[in-house]
Amino acid sequence: MSGALVKYPEGCRVGHFVRREKRFFVHAELDGQPVLAHTNNTGSMLGLLRPGMPVLLSPAANPERKLKWTMEALGQPDRGGFFWVGVNTAMPNRLMEALFRAGHLPWTAGYTTLRHEARNGESRLDGLLTGPGLPELWVECKNVTLVEDCAAFPDAVTERGAKHLHTLMRLKAEGRRAAMLYIVQRPDGQCFRAAEYIDPVYAQTLAEAAAAGVEIWPVAVDVRPDGIWYSRTLPVRL
Repeated sequence: MSGALVKYPEGCRVGHFVRREKRFFVHAELDGQPVLAHTNNTGSMLGLLRPGMPVLLSPAANPERKLKWTMEALGQPDRGGFFWVGVNTAMPNRLMEALFRAGHLPWTAGYTTLRHEARNGESRLDGLLTGPGLPELWVECKNVTLVEDCAAFPDAVTERGAKHLHTLMRLKAEGRRAAMLYIVQRPDGQCFRAAEYIDPVYAQTLAEAAAAGVEIWPVAVDVRPDGIWYSRTLPVRL
């Protein structure tokens, strides 16, 4: 088996999740002692916040930071054990780069350069791929942690997400390639769909984007305490 796409920082610890406070704070236990950790996930993390389940915490790179830990993943019950779900929303952009360099995105064949946080007019998208003789390929990348038989996005209403889809439709109409890359950071999704039961506007906009030629690529990864591995591309069910 090939190596991990992304390694977690040294010094990660497994504790137990207690509760989330407001948007950015997580209460957990390490070695029986309470700790307060940071989470950058502003979504609802619907179905994931189960008290007592394992939580993977990474140490802060800055020793002066007030919160000494960051939540990377949450355990979810599975047949008497558990599996990991990656909840760090900074990870998908890193994974996009790693998947591209490792050749796990066949739809990017021939492209040689990936630029992050690329700006087009007033819009900024997660990636711009270029290659000799090829049209620009603009990519927006999302983290997926919700599964209801299919992996589903979003887990909360997202006006910003719908705006990104409209930008991709415009770019496609201008003759460029445009794609949504959904990084599914859990192993149990058998397909991908829009979560219309959470955000019907986003679901309708995604269907319109697909009809307009925006590509949809859901990629599942395998989250482990030491890093993240490539798993497979999921079928799309719109």
